[in-house]
Amino acid sequence: MKKSKIGTTLPVPGMHHDGGESAGVATSTLNLANHFLIAMPSMQDPVFGGAVVYVCEHNENGVLGVVINKPTDMTMHTLFERIELKVESGLEGHDDEPIMFGGPVQDDRGFVLHTPGHRYSSSLTVTDEIAFTTSIDVLEAVAAGEGPPRMLVSIGYSGWSPGQLEEEIGRNGWLTVGADPEILFNMPIEERYTAAMRLLGIDPLMLTSEAGHA
Repeated sequence: MKKSKIGTTLPVPGMHHDGGESAGVATSTLNLANHFLIAMPSMQDPVFGGAVVYVCEHNENGVLGVVINKPTDMTMHTLFERIELKVESGLEGHDDEPIMFGGPVQDDRGFVLHTPGHRYSSSLTVTDEIAFTTSIDVLEAVAAGEGPPRMLVSIGYSGWSPGQLEEEIGRNGWLTVGADPEILFNMPIEERYTAAMRLLGIDPLMLTSEAGHA
């Protein structure tokens, strides 16, 4: 992953590059922004099997999300070395945190889910508790000791064209539930799938292939 690529403005669905909120309006009656997509246990897809995806945006351009429970072998420390960012005051406990595999789209670029606050050059405010930034300035702020207090960094993101995710849900590929920031930012990675299931009141060991939504 090269610094030049991470710093490039990214053509992600519906993304605004002024730090403001998206004005996109979903053409479907289903709007899953700020929801978790939870892969059904029956899903055998090598990319999304066992995945929990946080949906950042769902509008007429499609769906954009980030897998939150598939760590890579890269840590924050390694990432900062690769993009040649000098850390001024330490990573404040983030040094050994793994970088997530966010999805198969643009998997040579970095993406950050974080608590809102500072306005970055290419950022989408999803809720009062979660923002999504694609520009390198958020990582520069982290290196300077001024980054967001809670964050999840991924390589790549997950994208669906208009109607594609709705079709997959209709085929019982995914469960959906309103997202919990505590699972996203604080839960141990290996517990996130089960915790997301429990938001639906479901024990994963007892789950059948039937779909459900919340």
